[in-house]
Amino acid sequence: MAAEVTGAVEIRGALSRLRRTTGLPIAFGGLVEAGRTQVRISELTGTNTASLRSLAVTSGNGLGGKAVELARPCAVVDYSVSRQISHEYDIPVAAEGLRSVLAVPVVVRRRVRGVLYGALRTAQPLGDRTLGAAVAAARDVEQALVVQDEARGLLAAARPEPAVVPDPGAAWEQVREAHAALRALAPRITDPELRAELLAACGLLTAPAPAPAPAAEAVLAPRELDVLAWVAAGATNAAVAERLGLRPETVKGYLRSAMRKLGAHTRGEAVSAARRTGVLP
Repeated sequence: MAAEVTGAVEIRGALSRLRRTTGLPIAFGGLVEAGRTQVRISELTGTNTASLRSLAVTSGNGLGGKAVELARPCAVVDYSVSRQISHEYDIPVAAEGLRSVLAVPVVVRRRVRGVLYGALRTAQPLGDRTLGAAVAAARDVEQALVVQDEARGLLAAARPEPAVVPDPGAAWEQVREAHAALRALAPRITDPELRAELLAACGLLTAPAPAPAPAAEAVLAPRELDVLAWVAAGATNAAVAERLGLRPETVKGYLRSAMRKLGAHTRGEAVSAARRTGVLP
């Protein structure tokens, strides 16, 4: 799935939260188009017309363009007569009947990736509480995009490259660490296609199971496999808990359950059994 499409899913969810938390009746937004300095408005909620759909907002132009250029939230009390912005988009804004409007940029690693808008059809100041809620919605999108960027980076790193590996043992340890990192990241991915791609990549990183190996993948629960993957990479229970966002006691419980299912008496035996069945690299 392309980054723009995936990001649109996050924008859509953020707009719903923005309306719910601010009480603003209209919300819309979109992402910065790849390789360009303009935002394409792709998601709208609460609008009465299609005048804003697919509108390309150039950096520096209008309210959203100003938010992109400055990389900070901007707001106007009455869009059509405001002297704080340029007026390239007055016609579509007027067609929707918008007056008070705010625009909040979505910024990831100091780069604007999109803009969220909230609006009223009356001219009145939008208070700090409303602006703060809109900023919080944008932060949610930023965090989701960071996770997706990390996931794609791990997927790219996991793809095999034709190269001479001087130390196969060390290279295999890197594969195991990548496998554990991918499994830890997968539950944080909201986009189902990207999450499925991550889990599929995990499968590619595991050794083929020798026949007639037991179907351990069906025996081990996903969280048990997550914990075991980090144990295989050499992590302590405390480190596993921190990486997976779990309590140390919960990690111990998952590990004990995995050991029981694999017929193992120690952590090492559990890892070896999982590797023999091919569910761990």
